[in-house]
Amino acid sequence: MTGRKQTLLKRHRRNKRFALLLALLLLTLLGVFAAWWWVPLLMLLGWIGHEAWFADHLFYSPGDDYQYVFAPGTPAVPARIEAGRLILDGAVGSADSLFLQVRIKASWLGRRLDPYVRLGTDRQDFERGVQGLRYLNLSGQGELLADGQLQIRGRFCRLESTALLYAQANPDYAEQRLMIIAPHADDAELAAFGLYSRARDVSIVTLTQGEIEAEAYRSLGLDTTAAARLKGRLRSWDSLAVPLWGGVPQNQCLQLGYYCLQLPAMAAQPQQAFASRESGEGDIRSVRVANSITLPGDADGLPSWRNLLADLVAVLEHYQPEVVVTPHPQLDPHSDHVASTQALLEAIELSSWKPKTLLLYANHLHDNDRWPMGPAGFGIALPPAIAALPADGLWSPSLDAAQQLDKAMALAMQHDLQGALPLKRRIRRLIQRLLAGRRWPATGEDEFFRKAVRRHELFWVRTLDG
Repeated sequence: MTGRKQTLLKRHRRNKRFALLLALLLLTLLGVFAAWWWVPLLMLLGWIGHEAWFADHLFYSPGDDYQYVFAPGTPAVPARIEAGRLILDGAVGSADSLFLQVRIKASWLGRRLDPYVRLGTDRQDFERGVQGLRYLNLSGQGELLADGQLQIRGRFCRLESTALLYAQANPDYAEQRLMIIAPHADDAELAAFGLYSRARDVSIVTLTQGEIEAEAYRSLGLDTTAAARLKGRLRSWDSLAVPLWGGVPQNQCLQLGYYCLQLPAMAAQPQQAFASRESGEGDIRSVRVANSITLPGDADGLPSWRNLLADLVAVLEHYQPEVVVTPHPQLDPHSDHVASTQALLEAIELSSWKPKTLLLYANHLHDNDRWPMGPAGFGIALPPAIAALPADGLWSPSLDAAQQLDKAMALAMQHDLQGALPLKRRIRRLIQRLLAGRRWPATGEDEFFRKAVRRHELFWVRTLDG
């Protein structure tokens, strides 16, 4: 995590501890003046209420407006909601990605149940208690919209009758040479399986082994070091093998073998090598044996920023991508994700090959751990942007039901997304299912099966100079 998210999380936990102490004080006073059994009963009810309605990590007020600045020249078409239909006061032309700015206000039920908007056959959820500007994703529904037949209704919320539709026209980037930068195995699948599975020419470059937090493998009788090594080997294998499910041959996939959560330290001291925090390894060549090309870092195997940049320069010049898919450096707070895009940009400066376009993705957020909100299979509304982001373009290709199922199965193959949930999360989900109406897919228990398998994928489009 970045420092900002760590600060937000610490503040959230501090406030929760303060609220808990206050509740205990009140319960103690209650125990003095009332029957003793009221205290454990109210504690149980308070805990159930917390798990049902207050367990989300939401580091902003639901009443805040989302702050989006669209790229200069983006058409903005006035719209209105009449009799449950969205009516445009203008045309969107050949735009492929459509985003509706509308003010949403939760009803009283929308403070306890997730408020959402129905858009034809789609559904897009928002924060409980929402009251502000939000951005619905209408991509893939242009024909219904143009005919004035797109139905729109709020559930547990109300929509203002006036709105503004931002229309964006993009080429089909699947027809251009693509390269996907994945900080860890599974990042490419989470962000872009639908895109890369139909791409004409794509390469996938995974930067790290993903070896840390290997406690689950200790149940096999391994110590901490051996468990981390096994996890690193398995996730490195995932990065090379799982893309074949999406039609990407192994010789188009590379595993660079650097170590989890060490990329920021490498960037700060480019000449120094940073070994794994947990596996005890310090030679990146241990997971490079299946790579189809020789890279500069193969010479000494040192996990240094200097080697990482040289490796990225080599892969840019070898595959010559026109478009590179990489984490959004302002929106995605994971420290390895931020450093991965930083390394890519530095490598582009050093390389003789210059891609034309970046497609930026966010698999994590600073402010909201549930985004995209709502059940799997539905659309992806724009994420919270409480501080304005750079004015990039947007591209949101659609995935049909068969593509969504294939994407879910690609995630199911990833070792880091397998395994049963801890008991505490199972109980929380049961409570939220019964009291808050939330649902999770049958394809997998990890939260990413809900968040990533959607009607849309979403990319910010940034044109590179030069």
